[in-house]
Amino acid sequence: MKRTKVKDLLNSSAFGSEVVIKGWVRTFRNNQFIAINDGSTINNIQAVVDFTNTDESLLKKLTTGTAVSISGELIESLGKGQKVEIKVKELEILGDSDAEKFPLQPKKHSLEFLREIAHLRFRTNTFNAVFKVRHALAFAIHQFFNDKGFVYLHTPIITASDAEGAGEMFKVTTLDFNNAPKTESGEVDFKQDFFGKATNLTVSGQLEGELAAMALGEIYTFGPTFRAENSNTTRHLAEFWMIEPEVAFADLYDNMQLAEDLLKYVISYALKTCPDEIEFLKNRLLEEEKSKPQEERAELDLTAKLNFCLDNSFERLTYTEAIEILKNSTPNKKKKFKYLIEGWGADLQSEHERFLVEKHFKKPVILTDYPKDIKAFYMRQNDDGKTVRAMDILFPGIGEIIGGSQREERLQLLEKRMNEMHISTEELYWYLDTRRFGSAPHAGFGLGFERLVLFVTGMTNIRDVIPFPRAPKTAEF
Repeated sequence: MKRTKVKDLLNSSAFGSEVVIKGWVRTFRNNQFIAINDGSTINNIQAVVDFTNTDESLLKKLTTGTAVSISGELIESLGKGQKVEIKVKELEILGDSDAEKFPLQPKKHSLEFLREIAHLRFRTNTFNAVFKVRHALAFAIHQFFNDKGFVYLHTPIITASDAEGAGEMFKVTTLDFNNAPKTESGEVDFKQDFFGKATNLTVSGQLEGELAAMALGEIYTFGPTFRAENSNTTRHLAEFWMIEPEVAFADLYDNMQLAEDLLKYVISYALKTCPDEIEFLKNRLLEEEKSKPQEERAELDLTAKLNFCLDNSFERLTYTEAIEILKNSTPNKKKKFKYLIEGWGADLQSEHERFLVEKHFKKPVILTDYPKDIKAFYMRQNDDGKTVRAMDILFPGIGEIIGGSQREERLQLLEKRMNEMHISTEELYWYLDTRRFGSAPHAGFGLGFERLVLFVTGMTNIRDVIPFPRAPKTAEF
């Protein structure tokens, strides 16, 4: 007989039918109740074994983590919390799990401990839920853009350009570190490298995305990006995934609306398709918060927080307006901020962004028109000569979740800005060609996928929402 997934059996009412399931033992109680999970759902199915007529040596092997195949009769459950269970007729051990050595036991494990065994943490309810939600969000992103007629573009992972101008990039080379060829001036001769020039892992697919948008109209990328930033925080990764749409003939206002629509669409999709997982994560968070002082607990539970973002229009204001609010805020006046806001031009930190969202407006916020000195070279300059048409979307608990802008489509102004920031116009000739030939207004943004997953799952460490985290001194598995 073909196996049936646990998810399908839990929703079945075909009592009396013969079924086969295969999965992993979560618990084995009273020598007769086996809780089995096959990954298809966060919920387990119970199989009841007749221990009086089952080989004792077989029963001793039913330890947590053991892989089993069970055939039996689907019956109505008399126990609480489940509608169905399986009356075991045949039981086969597919793979043993030594209870003395298997690090996951039927008890609560800390997330710190689970990070150390990230190759096994998928087997816990928490990470079953997190990665189901991650999958749903990824699918929803593709569906959102596909339904709007966007073209999915694969931009290069190995690149010779630094899109952000930040310089925090991982180098890619085939040169021998112990005997690297040198130029006459003593520098590494990258002309002898595989690509004939210095190359890096990409920090963004945006610049290449703009090339395609200026011909295809509407494109988006969804791929891995890399930052060699030595940030050991709960919000940073060295390898993460980014969604970057680029839209021709769009301005800053079109960009803001597209971003808000995208966020609301994918959050709604996750709520609709992962109700069990989100309910589990909500309860997990509530349990976690019991150990915190009352004033540090979240005002809304996870489901309420997600629905709150769906039910409210995002607050839109300029950077200048935000600076005034922050400068006059109680935490700033009482010197509670780690980075005090003294005036216009300050680079906003996470604490400032979260204050605006969580304390002041109590809703998601879109900040626009930042000082040009703290933003990237490609952003369209405003007429005031001081600000650019940038936008950041700030979310509760996260801070910045989206960063974007209307792009500078005027060749002379773009070249001037690149020269001011010491970015080579010769190396980026291909990018400037989009402004030389048929330039048009266009806009786009970047959405850090892990920060989105962090928000929707209610997890508090970004390393817990990517299967295999890459961070400083962390490249296991």
